[in-house]
Amino acid sequence: MGITGSIIVYVMIWWIIFFSLLPVGIQSNKEVFKEKIGGMDPGAPKNPKIRKKFLITTLITTIIFAVIYYLVEIDLLNLRKFLQ
Repeated sequence: MGITGSIIVYVMIWWIIFFSLLPVGIQSNKEVFKEKIGGMDPGAPKNPKIRKKFLITTLITTIIFAVIYYLVEIDLLNLRKFLQ
């Protein structure tokens, strides 16, 4: 797998994992603010913990990518064989 393909696969896996982790542990402001506050969406999360989710996403993606890269390098995961 070349460098360009590796980067593309890594980024795609990263975004899929990130969007999967976004709703984990979210608490909305709906219960905190009973009255309406101008400019505040009641469904917006109190503390989304984005930095923690970035780090967890990067760790999970790196592990998954390492497995995929290893399988491609030992020629166990080769789509070109199936297409011929």
